[in-house]
Amino acid sequence: MCMIFGLSSRNEFLTNEYLKEFFKNSPQHPHGWGLSKIRRDGAVIEKESIEASKSHYLKERLSVPVEARLLLAHIRYATIGNVEYKNCHPFFGKDNIGRQWTQVHNGTIFDYPKLSKYTALQAGDTDSERIFLYLLDNINAAQSQKGGKLSFDERFDLLDEIVSSMAEGNKLNLMLSDGRNLYVHTNCKDTLYYLDKGGTVIIATVPLSDENWQPVPFTTLLAFRDGKLIRSGTNHGHEYIENPEHLKFLYQIFSDL
Repeated sequence: MCMIFGLSSRNEFLTNEYLKEFFKNSPQHPHGWGLSKIRRDGAVIEKESIEASKSHYLKERLSVPVEARLLLAHIRYATIGNVEYKNCHPFFGKDNIGRQWTQVHNGTIFDYPKLSKYTALQAGDTDSERIFLYLLDNINAAQSQKGGKLSFDERFDLLDEIVSSMAEGNKLNLMLSDGRNLYVHTNCKDTLYYLDKGGTVIIATVPLSDENWQPVPFTTLLAFRDGKLIRSGTNHGHEYIENPEHLKFLYQIFSDL
């Protein structure tokens, strides 16, 4: 599976040491890396389909300060989708009112038929990209029905409904940004942790320091803004627990890459 990293901060926060620790895990997740600094006026996406520890570009990138208030990062272990640039996270797009969305995902969608149509629409061939396109379509549909932009609470409620439905039977460790807020979800126990540094929250698949990291509450969508938890969603109860059929499915998919 992949590993994900997210940051929400009240002020510009120097991320280099945490990112370096995060990307040290890349030999076990060698199929690509990605990084996105997110601002209200746009997101800068940097990614490659090579192992992060072998990337000369990433080494140089982390040799200078990487400061951000909102940031996502990803290292990929391919299960669904070939090892190609177009399959690397983060995924980025804009909705029909111009709001930017950025996503990283760790997990596998084993059964969610509503994603099927996006196999013909996506640039790559990952289930993660299909999730992203599906979310954007639903946001656009809701905005078109309303005749204007959704409020934060309306966006959150819509995402909460979708994530609660999609989590059933699937592994859905997800971080998504709308340019200001960071939405976080995990339904697999002890596979996502957070560190609250007072005005800055860092979230990662594994603790990245000897500080007081805590498990992210699971089976519940969370929203952070400026380093503070501002909303919690429905506790949908769809915990993902790996079973032999899932392992068989992943082995069959991976053998085709």
